[in-house]
Amino acid sequence: MADLKKIEVRGAREHNLKNIDVDIPRDQLTVITGLSGSGKSSLAFDTIYAEGQRRYVESLSAYARQFLDMMQKPDMDHISGLSPAISIEQKTTSKNPRSTVATVTEIYDYMRLLFARVGTPYSPATGLPIEAQQVQDMVDRIMGMEEGTRAYLLAPIVRDRKGEYRKEMLELRKQGFQRVKVDGVFYELETPPALDKKFRHDIDVVVDRIVVRAGSETRLADSLRTALDLADGIAILETAAKEGDPERITFSENFACPVSGFTIPEIEPRLFSFNAPFGACPSCDGLGHELFFDERLMVPDVTLSLADGAIAPWRKGKSPYFLQTIEAIARHYGFDPKAQWKDLPVSVQEVFLRGSGAEEIAFRYDEGGRVYQVSRVFEGVIPNMERRYRETDSAWIREEFERYQNNRPCGACGGHRLRAEALAVKIGGLHVGEVVQMSIRQAYDWIGTVPAALSTQKNEIARAILKEIRERLGFLNNVGLDYLTLSRNAGTLSGGESQRIRLASQIGSGLTGVLYVLDEPSIGLHQRDNSRLLDTLKNLRDQGNTVIVVEHDEEAIREADYVLDIGPGAGCMAASCGLWHARRNHGKPCFGQGNICRAAAGLPCRKNGAGKKGRQSRDRGQCDRQ
Repeated sequence: MADLKKIEVRGAREHNLKNIDVDIPRDQLTVITGLSGSGKSSLAFDTIYAEGQRRYVESLSAYARQFLDMMQKPDMDHISGLSPAISIEQKTTSKNPRSTVATVTEIYDYMRLLFARVGTPYSPATGLPIEAQQVQDMVDRIMGMEEGTRAYLLAPIVRDRKGEYRKEMLELRKQGFQRVKVDGVFYELETPPALDKKFRHDIDVVVDRIVVRAGSETRLADSLRTALDLADGIAILETAAKEGDPERITFSENFACPVSGFTIPEIEPRLFSFNAPFGACPSCDGLGHELFFDERLMVPDVTLSLADGAIAPWRKGKSPYFLQTIEAIARHYGFDPKAQWKDLPVSVQEVFLRGSGAEEIAFRYDEGGRVYQVSRVFEGVIPNMERRYRETDSAWIREEFERYQNNRPCGACGGHRLRAEALAVKIGGLHVGEVVQMSIRQAYDWIGTVPAALSTQKNEIARAILKEIRERLGFLNNVGLDYLTLSRNAGTLSGGESQRIRLASQIGSGLTGVLYVLDEPSIGLHQRDNSRLLDTLKNLRDQGNTVIVVEHDEEAIREADYVLDIGPGAGCMAASCGLWHARRNHGKPCFGQGNICRAAAGLPCRKNGAGKKGRQSRDRGQCDRQ
């Protein structure tokens, strides 16, 4: 019967392992060390983790297995004592531009919940908290419009939600309503549209058709009351616009600024999600940055003249059209086209890059003997490329133009990724975008100040949320990542940083009876933070898990419960090897390919060059126990 107190591996031959046998104790911190290429990762990841993961996936139903990658069975004779295995390797967490440190660690999910439940909305116009809006305030604002204005009064019963909503439309018809607006199109309720439940929809009930005129206040108040009751305190007035889309004014019983009319329809966690259309900034789609044509890429070499190709997009072939355009602009503004770009007046540079505005320029073109003249404004290189990039359907042209583009923070949201309504909700004077731009250490300190900024009632609501955020930030602090900002893109993290983020997430999960396999977690970590990382690994062990670490760091080896030294020269590793091997293993043989610490066994260590002829010395230095 297998010993449940250890992981038994027999006949491991994966990659460069040579039929080795090893026993690793469960519920302990074991470090596997040795020379590069000796088979540490082959044993830890390709044998122990691979088999543990394979057996766990094999235990699931056939339906669940089709969604998971089945690992190949490692080359070995036998393995027992395995638990469900989790591998934490050195690799980038995610290449998705929408993934940040806050989203990967799930801190942002709790941040969204915190701001949705206890945040206070502020008016961007007055800077004062937004208070509830009464029906009379809504009536007064509508009656203040131009007399004769025609509009629909709508009740938004469905806002960006999936579903078919057949029962809801049938119920509306029974209540006497006649028309609905579904995804921007009006329909009669007698013949409602068939909706695809896989897509998100917006459904507005037409409560009343309004003409602004004196004496209609009573009817307007009744219709507003009906709309507010239907849509949980929200009503929309849609007026016919002269051009483009109709103007929609949102009224809310809960959050509306009486000065500017700024309204927040509803404060829900999805309002703070930059990965959902409901919360993402409409200008940058929640990415936080926008592409623009960079002047530095347009004119990379300021020592060139216009005729020699100072403007990079005009260089190819030195087209006669571009040369004649330069000559015409030079005649108009009176400058030398052969002068270096840096010597041209700033106003002339702006004309080439941004255009001549309303000022017309006389152009003369000679196309193979056919001469024609035209007077027109000069569009400018950047506006011309922006227009062509926007209008073209050619992937080749887009790719060519992107060579001259760069990123900058979105002008609409300031790089915070969220729409204005989300950024108007604050706690302690800060909105969620400002909080996630803090470092982990600063955010941890800020979370400690939140209770003082909340009322007694809101503190009761926020207590459990703050606890979860505080714990996760504390885990990240403990693994030495306190310098990272929560808004940092996950794709820019190093392998070691990504590994420690996943390590902190696993600690927060609170799992027990799991086998964790880590690949050199100390890589990229400052030595002063090494002890904090080791405390984290011990915390995982103390929760009832088995932790196996492939590591070269001496401090990690010394702090391990057991050491498995693989490869040529395994055994004595340093001048003090006898002491720590004897202390950690109580004089027992070290784990490895049959090698023992000779000092711990009371045998003389081989000094450098003292081994038998033809065999490599096992120790790398003078051992202090001989």
